[in-house]
Amino acid sequence: MKKLIFGVALFCVSVVKAQAPDYNDLNILFADENYKKLVGAAEKYTNNDKTKADALPYMWLARGLYKIDMSGTDEENFKNAYKDAIGYMGKCVKYDKDGKVREDYAEFFTEFENSLFLRIKNEVDAGDYKKAAPWITKVYKLNSKSLGAKLLEGACKFKNTDKGGANTLWKEVDVQLKTLSGTEGWSDMEKELFKLGVFQTVECYTSTKQTEKAKVLLGKVAQWYEGDADFKEKYDAVVNGVQ
Repeated sequence: MKKLIFGVALFCVSVVKAQAPDYNDLNILFADENYKKLVGAAEKYTNNDKTKADALPYMWLARGLYKIDMSGTDEENFKNAYKDAIGYMGKCVKYDKDGKVREDYAEFFTEFENSLFLRIKNEVDAGDYKKAAPWITKVYKLNSKSLGAKLLEGACKFKNTDKGGANTLWKEVDVQLKTLSGTEGWSDMEKELFKLGVFQTVECYTSTKQTEKAKVLLGKVAQWYEGDADFKEKYDAVVNGVQ
């Protein structure tokens, strides 16, 4: 009996040790707005063999870097804080196989994704496709299957005189659209990114007299943007000739 009790006790101890930490220390550092210490503490977890495959420390590491970038620091150690944050968010997504971290920290995921979309849109609106392109490709770290990013990357290639590369990407999207029934499950950022990608692709088509291709693309996705005033305006202008 004593041996049995001892064996059960050892088993219980091993189970406790095997459990991942709750990372409350990182939560506290964030709450205290001690972002530099948060980055350092989270990085230790990501380099530890026992916790390097846990999604949560990567989220905290990215969140700390994101906050540091927002502070406008000019410290050399954090000059690439935002880009590094994207990389760590990508690892968080990779290890968050059941989506639990994304669910628990949905507000931050949304904020972070929107911040990346804003950077992309600002460059596109300014017509600086060379600067927009690197930001667009970073979307794949957050969503490797992003159709919006692929459409928009194609538009950037087209604008940067790589028409062959653009057409390759657009054809890939066209194939995927044939099996896509809608945008259910997409984040708001993905929906906006896809719409921007559609608009930019349509602009590329119409600039080279490929109006029919532009009409077909708009027609394929029109049902997904019912009630969207911007989409209706673009659709009416290209498909119905409304100026």
